[in-house]
Amino acid sequence: MGIGDMFDKAKDLAEDNPDQVETVIDKAAETAESATGGKVSDQIDMAADKAKDFLDGDNS
Repeated sequence: MGIGDMFDKAKDLAEDNPDQVETVIDKAAETAESATGGKVSDQIDMAADKAKDFLDGDNS
């Protein structure tokens, strides 16, 4: 299985389980904020929001 196949599988999984993926994004953001001591909270929040927007089909 190549990287393209893994990406396609992840994309399909995200489309089938958007709520679970959003939960994972939130947990990843919390972990990153904890690891950085909140020093880059705004950037982490922005990245998490962009990831969620991408899942919702807003790819701008």
